[in-house]
Amino acid sequence: MSAADDGTDRSLGQLVASATAEMSALVHDEIALAKAELRQDAKRAGISSAAFVGAGALALFALPVLSFAAAYGIHNLGLGLAWAFLIVGGAFLVLAALLVAIAVAKIKKIKKPEKSISSAKETAAVLQKAKPHPRTAPAEHPVLESVTRS
Repeated sequence: MSAADDGTDRSLGQLVASATAEMSALVHDEIALAKAELRQDAKRAGISSAAFVGAGALALFALPVLSFAAAYGIHNLGLGLAWAFLIVGGAFLVLAALLVAIAVAKIKKIKKPEKSISSAKETAAVLQKAKPHPRTAPAEHPVLESVTRS
């Protein structure tokens, strides 16, 4: 390992700039990871909300059909036009129940962004363990002595 590899001939400013750049890159990478995980969950939420909307629309269509079927059924009290309305209304309700089941299954698959959370916790743990370098008095520091002498 050379002197350039261990940072001995790099100035304090260069070390701070390097640490700042690496910290910035780490934060940007964690944000990108969180966005990717949330984008996946947003897609699942979009599909499930579309299924809920479809189920609601079908249930809304079923109400007038079932209402007409009940009215015609009471009027006719036989197998006729009313049974046709009941069959169509029942089919709409079966489709609505199927869409609700799909929506519930998709919602159950939505998870919190576990990778981002664990990565952020690891970063926080590393940063908590980092201790600042003890500072010496300005008169004892060789760089400051040379600057103050000139």
